[in-house]
Amino acid sequence: MAKPCGLMKSCHLVKPVSAARVSGRYLTHQKGLPGLPVPPLQQTCERYVRALEPILEVDELKQTRELVAEFQKAGGVGERLQRSLEKRAQNTENWLSEWWVLVAYLDYRLPVVVHSSPGLVLPPCYDNFRLNRKSQKHSHPTLPVEYLGGKPLCMNQYYEVLSSCRIPGLKRDSVVNHAKTSKHITVVHNFQFFALEVYNSDGTPLTADQLCIQLERICSASLQTNVEPVGILTTQHRDSWGKAYVNLSKDKTNRESVSAIQRSIFTLCLDGAMPQVSDEMLRSCAAVQMLHGGGSQWNSGNRWFDKTLQFIIGEDGVCGANYEHAPAEVSLWFLTTCVFLPSHVLFLFVLVCGNRRKPEMAQTPMVPLPMPQKLHFNITPEIKKDIEEAKHAMNILAQDLDMMVTVFGHFGKNVPKAHKMSPDAFIQMALQLAYYRMYQRCCATYESASLRMFRLGRTDTIRSASSASAAFVRAFDDPSKPNTEKVDLMEKAVNAHRSYTNMAITGQAIDRHLLGLKMVAVEEKLSIPDIYTDTAYAKALHYKLSTSQVPSKTDCVMCFGPVSSDGYGVCYNPMNDHINFAVSSFNTCKETNAAHLAQAVEGALLDMRTLLEQTPKAKL
Repeated sequence: MAKPCGLMKSCHLVKPVSAARVSGRYLTHQKGLPGLPVPPLQQTCERYVRALEPILEVDELKQTRELVAEFQKAGGVGERLQRSLEKRAQNTENWLSEWWVLVAYLDYRLPVVVHSSPGLVLPPCYDNFRLNRKSQKHSHPTLPVEYLGGKPLCMNQYYEVLSSCRIPGLKRDSVVNHAKTSKHITVVHNFQFFALEVYNSDGTPLTADQLCIQLERICSASLQTNVEPVGILTTQHRDSWGKAYVNLSKDKTNRESVSAIQRSIFTLCLDGAMPQVSDEMLRSCAAVQMLHGGGSQWNSGNRWFDKTLQFIIGEDGVCGANYEHAPAEVSLWFLTTCVFLPSHVLFLFVLVCGNRRKPEMAQTPMVPLPMPQKLHFNITPEIKKDIEEAKHAMNILAQDLDMMVTVFGHFGKNVPKAHKMSPDAFIQMALQLAYYRMYQRCCATYESASLRMFRLGRTDTIRSASSASAAFVRAFDDPSKPNTEKVDLMEKAVNAHRSYTNMAITGQAIDRHLLGLKMVAVEEKLSIPDIYTDTAYAKALHYKLSTSQVPSKTDCVMCFGPVSSDGYGVCYNPMNDHINFAVSSFNTCKETNAAHLAQAVEGALLDMRTLLEQTPKAKL
């Protein structure tokens, strides 16, 4: 038997795809991509100060300008760090990617649940999937290359979504990928785990009918509900889970079971009931299930949150996914979930969970199938104590999270497009206006930008709060300002956001560059420059609005928790005639309220449309 994954010496970083796993076409494509550029130091310093203008007081900004001037002066520490970073860029495939995985994920010690891993709510399955009997392999080595603005994008992360798993450490986590050997998926039902082989002995994938039989076998073999929910250990603070993982792994049976989960292609969670809620709260309740499972009394223990990809199907047809995104960014997981997963698999899951009609079995002669392997765990008193502590902490977190999923049904991408505005920038300005109306101030705002234009590119930050957006939101409700001026300010704010977006995706934003300069100082054991200990830098990274546009032709919505205790998480999917929003906050913060922000965003969007329609300048 192979050495259990939990005891393997695994790298702390997500490695690029090995040559053995991909085609020559892929390798040629990857080698042709440019490396991530290092922006000019002076450019980043100037843009950093400009980004601070809407969120700092005048006296704070004055002090920061002085520190930045000292940092970037000729012969200063900034120039030294810049030279070292440029040298690193010449000697690595991507100067950022290793550092980013460490800083953003593997060294991050809060629970991945809510704080890091997003959830995805898909439309209810029921009868909207048609059974497709064509078999598909899970890891095709020649995915079509994607393009943005005519330029090819890095495809490496697609090969890291399946067969990957995060492994807890005492101080730092790691990630392993088993794509070369994975032949099974993990299925969890009533807190009990099973390894389900999805290939026949001749190497062909199981048919839809075979999968259905195997899933029914699993459900029949896991009817008891009073088992210890070992999966809830993965909801813990990473240091706590690292210690519990050591305890769990002392037993050989436990090691083998954990290894089977880690080596699987993905996890399928067959959930029990959800809390009974009103129809208007159903999508919000579904989002909670996808994000954290609802607490120990519901489905939080019916997960393995370290697994990169978890598909979740409720007994009532509610379906979606959860994603641990150390190996690859959210946009690729989203595409994998919504595009590349065969629809017949989702259909079968619903058949099993919802007690729906079985597909006709007579069409395909059935070969005897091996029984899915139940993964056993031996629960010692010490592990039992760890589980109880995990339950307690998870329940506190579940009660703290306030989630509101809404459908803005008045219009979608069609309105901003009619006025020749970027839909994303238009929605971001509505978020800025909504926040300003609630709090009478602007805040640091994060929106994710993809760096896949570059080899092994991950993300950078689009800073949606700008001087232009601040001028727009301050003027919008000012009765002394004419509408033509307000429209002009709106257009400038939208264009400024679009400009920053283009800057970010072409590797010219400020946040990852500043991080890189700081990491050079750490690696070279230099004193951390004053601009990083300045309170302004902490304010710049304190995102009270953490946002993401995840567009899809599927009528779905992604959701995630706030990144600050007094902030909001906002994800949106702009469809042509409506917009799906998921807004989150923490109940322990008395200043924030997800429903209030969702209402404010609706009001801002409607008022912005009214302004455009009533102002002659805006008419086409």
